Amino acid sequence: MGHRTLLRPQRVFARDLKTDGACSHCWCEQWACASNVCAMCGIVGYVGPRRAREIVVDGLRRLEYRGYDSGGLAVVDDGRIEYAKKEGKLANLQSVLDAQTPSESGTGIGHTRWATHGAPNDVNAHPHLSADGRVAVVHNGIIENFATLRAELEAEGVEFASETDSEIAAHLLAREINRGSGLVSGLRAVCNRLEGAFTLVAIEAGDAGRVVAARRNSPLVVGVGDGENFVASDVAAFIEHTREAIELGQDQIVEITADEVYVTDFEGNPADYRTFHVDWDLSAAQKDGYDWFMRKEIFEQPEAVANTLLGRFTEKGDLTLDEVRIPPEDLRRVNKIVIVACGTSFYAGLVAKYAIEHWTRVPCEVEIASEFRYRDPIIDPMTLVVTISQSGETADTLMAIRHAREQHAKVIAICNTNGATIPRESDAVIYTHAGPEIGVASTKGFLTQVMACYLLGLYLAQVRGMKYGDEIRAMMGELERMPGLIQQVLDDSQPVLDLAAQLKNRRSVLFLGRHVGYPVALEGALKLKELAYIHAEGFAAGELKHGPIALIEPGLPVFVVVPPRGRDQLHEKVVSNIQEIRARGAKTIVLAEEGDDVAERYADSFISLPPVSTLFQPLVATVALQLFACELATQMGHDVDQPRNLAKSVTVE
Repeated sequence: MGHRTLLRPQRVFARDLKTDGACSHCWCEQWACASNVCAMCGIVGYVGPRRAREIVVDGLRRLEYRGYDSGGLAVVDDGRIEYAKKEGKLANLQSVLDAQTPSESGTGIGHTRWATHGAPNDVNAHPHLSADGRVAVVHNGIIENFATLRAELEAEGVEFASETDSEIAAHLLAREINRGSGLVSGLRAVCNRLEGAFTLVAIEAGDAGRVVAARRNSPLVVGVGDGENFVASDVAAFIEHTREAIELGQDQIVEITADEVYVTDFEGNPADYRTFHVDWDLSAAQKDGYDWFMRKEIFEQPEAVANTLLGRFTEKGDLTLDEVRIPPEDLRRVNKIVIVACGTSFYAGLVAKYAIEHWTRVPCEVEIASEFRYRDPIIDPMTLVVTISQSGETADTLMAIRHAREQHAKVIAICNTNGATIPRESDAVIYTHAGPEIGVASTKGFLTQVMACYLLGLYLAQVRGMKYGDEIRAMMGELERMPGLIQQVLDDSQPVLDLAAQLKNRRSVLFLGRHVGYPVALEGALKLKELAYIHAEGFAAGELKHGPIALIEPGLPVFVVVPPRGRDQLHEKVVSNIQEIRARGAKTIVLAEEGDDVAERYADSFISLPPVSTLFQPLVATVALQLFACELATQMGHDVDQPRNLAKSVTVE
């Protein structure tokens, strides 16, 4: 222990761990791995009495849903580091390990990689070792100044084995140790040289029984066991062994042995952290008899939406959110709302725009996060920025938050991830409480985000005096009926599944919608792109005659989301669109409320939806399109849970 430079280190013992501020919704997605080199990598580290090799590989298997292209592990064994890494699935890595003599080491680290820097191959897989084999490192994130550091190391004669920026960390750490630093102080020195976002986990050949990890802008969680401890990018990696966990803060280093956990900052000072108890077990991340996680998650949506609504009223009957650190007077001064999100979350934001503007009469813009700060947006202290992110670690969205705060705007986050970076850096947060979402294509994440947006809109209307209490309670009453109506769509889903079987050989599908049906059309098209790998486009139905109608040809499947009949003008216009495309030979697949005889008259296939208010229709219409995409991809023989080229949470800016 003489090499350690910790100043009055803060100890956490398994027997003394308290769940201060324990999180009641610490779901699997809470700890979505943030990275750029590995857009959805998995990290596992272990110190304890059992074989680290087996614990690490089992942990990596629980993270497979994230998507990856290679895997590897390293253990400290008898004064040396033994490692194995292999391109492809973990089964390939397991074959390599099976051919070796099992190591009895109780200290190890592992990694699954999603490549951007360097091709997916054995050499670029993690862990990376220093040239002398003394240090092994796994890394999530991006080292932005890697070119400068690599040139520095190469000038000293270091030869690189891989194309990754991650290997730099191993060589830098070995250099610090060779200069006399210990593993912890060496990693601290390395972190202070790095620029970018990273989680680093390291072991040293001469320091058995110790794993050290560091994080900056990339989540890392510690599992505190009984005589054993873990680090991981996701609690799912160790949930079978312990439910007691520590959430590390920004720029912190954690050192674990079998019996102790030490947390310090990058300067070596004792650091604050939060402990919590994980209240779900491993079975929550299993398929429960479904063929795909995605299908299971589609059928979990009634419960997920209900959970989003739980506890939203005070005893006085006022709508309340999770954590709001914005004074009501500041919200009353807001003169513009900007919603910032990516992918499916962006489409949830488009739905929100209709509701928020309607209820608050405040102009609302919806921005793609990756474009937001680069176009010099007009943001000031009177602007409210709303960010939507499932994982709470999406890099584009996080950078948008930081840009908005530099302009002194207030920020509200909508997120499924308690304690993630985006909620922590926001002025307020609405947690969706959707539970684990393991399928890469978001389903219940989208529906709960839409529900959270409705809650935000009603809350703003309440604070700004735009809606009376009884009006808000009436709308909340309708929202509270939505879980049952979503269940109705699921119970009546056989026609949707049959339709997917009929269309499995089609190579192009169009989606049309108006009002809130337009973002539903966009989301329906996105799901087919993600899962079925076919051409799918969503259009505003009113734009049909301005170009897209040229795509219509005999037999082309076209989904049309028809507004409820209460919106007479819109309803009539969309029915006219159906007639236009049907006259040109398209196969019309009409989603409309049950009993809509006018819309059904022009439908080749009719999907009945429960009657709801126009603004709330996305909560039922989207479910049918999710089911269709899932079933079509299944019929085509695709991996529904892990579509090609995609990852669950993209933290590449």
